Amino acid sequence: QVHLAESGGGLVQPGGSLSLSCAASGSIPDFNGMGWYRQVPGKEREMVATLTNGGQTNYRDSVKGRFTISTESGWNTVYLQMDNLQPEDTAVYYCTFYALGGAIMYWGQGTQVTVSS
Repeated sequence: QVHLAESGGGLVQPGGSLSLSCAASGSIPDFNGMGWYRQVPGKEREMVATLTNGGQTNYRDSVKGRFTISTESGWNTVYLQMDNLQPEDTAVYYCTFYALGGAIMYWGQGTQVTVSS
């Protein structure tokens, strides 16, 4: 089975930074990408950043220039470097490894990111 373990969430002041990590165990068939999503109460889960197995990155407009998604050579871990965090970035962040163009998505348990003064 596939298991994703996240770490790195926490409390940070506006303008601060956090780094999130997500390590996957098990084999993911037909893997084609990974990413980060976030969700706040009363709103649907939204895409933050994705990275395809071809190396293409995509970012939500509101985080462009502030967040960076990356992986390593083994493609078993996805990172999210978050800089210049703002209160509106407060959410539970979920990592995902996806296959079959997103038809199958494996999710981490979520990690809370809180941006507050």
